[in-house]
Amino acid sequence: MPSMPQTNGADSVSLGQPSFLHDLRAFLKEWIRLNWMDVLLMLTIGALSMCVYYAPIKVVRTFPITFNGSGDIVYPEWAYPYRGWILPAWFSGLVSILGPILVYLLAQVRIKSAWDASNAIMGTMWAVSLGTIFQVTIKQLIGGFRPYFLDVCEPDISLARRHNKTGLNAVGFQQVMYTTEVCTQTDTWRLKEAVTSFPSGHSTAAFAGFFFLFLWLNAKLKVWADHKPAFWKLALTMSPLLAAVMIACSLTIDAAHNWYDIVSGSMIGIVMAVASYRSTYAAVLDWRFNHLPLRETEPFGYECDIVTQTVTRSVGWGRGVHGFNEPGERDSRDFCGHDPTEAQRSDIGETGVGGRPTRRAIARSYHRAGELGT
Repeated sequence: MPSMPQTNGADSVSLGQPSFLHDLRAFLKEWIRLNWMDVLLMLTIGALSMCVYYAPIKVVRTFPITFNGSGDIVYPEWAYPYRGWILPAWFSGLVSILGPILVYLLAQVRIKSAWDASNAIMGTMWAVSLGTIFQVTIKQLIGGFRPYFLDVCEPDISLARRHNKTGLNAVGFQQVMYTTEVCTQTDTWRLKEAVTSFPSGHSTAAFAGFFFLFLWLNAKLKVWADHKPAFWKLALTMSPLLAAVMIACSLTIDAAHNWYDIVSGSMIGIVMAVASYRSTYAAVLDWRFNHLPLRETEPFGYECDIVTQTVTRSVGWGRGVHGFNEPGERDSRDFCGHDPTEAQRSDIGETGVGGRPTRRAIARSYHRAGELGT
């Protein structure tokens, strides 16, 4: 990392001064050097996902159907009317990425760390990218019938005599099992969508993006930490889960997915979010470290006591003994500077390495001054 100028409260660097632009250019140069391969790989995964998504279906599934005098249809759960989707797939993916990114950028008003913003944004995109390639591959190779499948298929069992390349039409018990060869639907894309229900891509993207945001908010607001948080922090932290559930469950209204499609897609998204968060931050639920972004260039020291890069200012988090992010370090306005994790400090009583006060000492000093913060 190129060295960044250290500042203090008296001579802080404003955003309009040349030194900030110099720091910003240095940051961007270093960011590209460290992340260009990740960006290229994500683009490759995105392109591969599109290729898999638009590839023809090779798996042949059978479905039961029979007509009699009463007009009964076997498996009526696949006979819902096709009514389109309340939320298009592209919209779900876009919201699941841009929504969290907007929160990360707004939080930088208080966190003031370009590297933290970078890790949060990249981590979210990792989660959504990995979730996407997983779900489209499973859709293609496993798939399943959507609740509106029969309405789209419009089967004519008399076609089984002429269209039976698979040999799987009019088979099984009482010959009630058929394949899509008996469908009269001429729109091949709509028919393909109707047989690729499992798992839900909407749910995967929603939980990949918003569950990552949930973990990030929990870390930055220190909701599950060493003190009782304000209720608004808990409510704000849980709100991404509400957003993800709303997106996922909207698919039951328009009958675009079965319940098990939604659950499986959600689980894929959660796994990818947790894996991506732990790959970009020092911990997932360990409140001592889960707010600290990891770096590619050096290992993280888990013996340190670092209070910076949180949104909350409660009980000594996110503020130093002089009101800045970290005691003895650069001003909180050094947006493009190094992470304070580079100076790894041990929690030794009331002071750390070099005599710097720990968070407990900082909290006590603010408590005595009556400035606990939020």
